[in-house]
Amino acid sequence: MNLPYSDELHIEYLSRLFDNTSECYKFFWFKAILEKVVAGHTEIAFEELVDDMIASAWYMVTEYHLNLGPKDTLESLVNLIKDKNPSFTSNIKKPELIAYLSETQDKEINSKKRTLILNVPYRLQAPFVPGIKGKAWDVPKDILIENINNHNGIMYYFLGLNGLLSKIIVKDEWVNYFVKNQEIIRGWLEYNMILYLQRRNPNVPGIADKLYPPQERKLDDVKKYWKLILTVSPEPVEEIYGKTILTPNDISIDHFVPWSYVAHDEMWNLNPTTRSINSSKSNNLPEWNTYFERLAELEYRSYRMMRKYDIVRKEFKKCAKKHFNDDKIKYRIYESEIEYEQFQKELEAVILPVYKSAQNCGFMEWKYPENGKI
Repeated sequence: MNLPYSDELHIEYLSRLFDNTSECYKFFWFKAILEKVVAGHTEIAFEELVDDMIASAWYMVTEYHLNLGPKDTLESLVNLIKDKNPSFTSNIKKPELIAYLSETQDKEINSKKRTLILNVPYRLQAPFVPGIKGKAWDVPKDILIENINNHNGIMYYFLGLNGLLSKIIVKDEWVNYFVKNQEIIRGWLEYNMILYLQRRNPNVPGIADKLYPPQERKLDDVKKYWKLILTVSPEPVEEIYGKTILTPNDISIDHFVPWSYVAHDEMWNLNPTTRSINSSKSNNLPEWNTYFERLAELEYRSYRMMRKYDIVRKEFKKCAKKHFNDDKIKYRIYESEIEYEQFQKELEAVILPVYKSAQNCGFMEWKYPENGKI
């Protein structure tokens, strides 16, 4: 992916920003700079950028369980903050998290924040200072800052050295370039982040959908489909977790394997439950040995009704247009005339590998309380 050309800037240096990236810090540091500049800030403290890095990584680590690097300080810092603040949800608003980070006096957190500025503020500009090589990077920071500031083509220069209170000033010509080409640069940054995260998380689907906070899922068509089944069914329909009888007035669509892992709304992974139970299950995996068979039985029931009633089949086809990306799976499970044993076998062959992969990424198993109290 090419960056826009400039007569006055070394865009070839910018394009090499993420060469030989073994850790994630460069991506988040540059992303923080870009967002600050676009928002009108050109003199920026290290701590502001570090707090933004943490907030940007928050959702990737707490919601999506992505691996950011082999010994990643940013990832471990996010987990530390989460452990120290159990009330912080995985979808906490960014301004609220930033406010906490800017005010916290926690020594352990602030120590790890300082670790994040040991190298990345300087090393990010390595392509712009080709004269600095090898051991020249290992000199005291005040000398390194002086050496970098003496180069004309850099993106930003350093204003003193004072730990997290140190500041950078982004040069005017780069400010203009970033503001003018912000959408293209964001796309280029996201593309490089996706490539990096795919290498670190080779078995995780939907990386492109996991760079930002989770969006509200739009499953009204699937909800309409299940409400129709409730209406047509001659017998009450129970959801699979608490065996609660479903009603059209209290129905919520659950991703059996959490959306934050699969990053899709495939029909075979969706089932109806109540709003309160769905909230209780949250971002967890249902205990397989307890719930998969119930899921298969409920799905097979809807499958039989879909084949029996034209009105249900019509609604199913509407959902299928949006909620089946693999026609082979749709045919194997829902289009063929098969008995329950084969249906269960086919559904398990699709879901179980995804379930196991989510387990390996750290998603926890969950079981609905036997007393029904949430």
